[in-house]
Amino acid sequence: MVTTRSGKRAASSAPAARWSHAPSRATLLWFAFSLPLVVWDTGYVLLRPLTMEGGSLHWPLYTPYKLYGEVDHVYGWKSFEAHNGFTSAQGALNSVETAMYFVYLYIYFTSGAAVKGRATKVLSGRPAAVAVLTAFSAAVMTLSKTVLYWLQEYFSGFDNIGHNSLQDLILMWIIPNGLWLIFPSYMIYAMGSEIVDGLTVASTGGSIKSE
Repeated sequence: MVTTRSGKRAASSAPAARWSHAPSRATLLWFAFSLPLVVWDTGYVLLRPLTMEGGSLHWPLYTPYKLYGEVDHVYGWKSFEAHNGFTSAQGALNSVETAMYFVYLYIYFTSGAAVKGRATKVLSGRPAAVAVLTAFSAAVMTLSKTVLYWLQEYFSGFDNIGHNSLQDLILMWIIPNGLWLIFPSYMIYAMGSEIVDGLTVASTGGSIKSE
């Protein structure tokens, strides 16, 4: 098949497909729930031993960590006195991920536009691309780090959590930490699909509606 010059001109003059992004309510609710907790957790980890029991910053903000440090020794005195660097390393990565999520939210709230019939604002153009790529990358980091956290326990013979009863383990460790497997996975799927859609629009000139 031969493409004529007039055909090329017609194709080039057609309006470009517009790709946009609107986060789901689930994503925004997850940010509202998780980001304050992660900031709190990161503060505890990176400011140890001041935030641990007996430290000047322990009461009242970090008193719940006395119990959690007994459930998960990664957060307790056992790990700290053994100079286990994993706790602080994951806390440092938490700060990077959290900063990336806040960048996403900043772009969303400052550049998003209200659209009739949509529950959330809509981003388009370069701000949409930067926001989605940033949040997607942060979600991959969060999921990877959480999987590593679980695998560390498995390959160490559950050295830090194996002393708990099954009920305590489920309520105090598996359910809370499991949330950081479920929601980042959802974000990776949703935003990864949007990135693929955007690349498809760019490469084919087709029209694909975002989430």
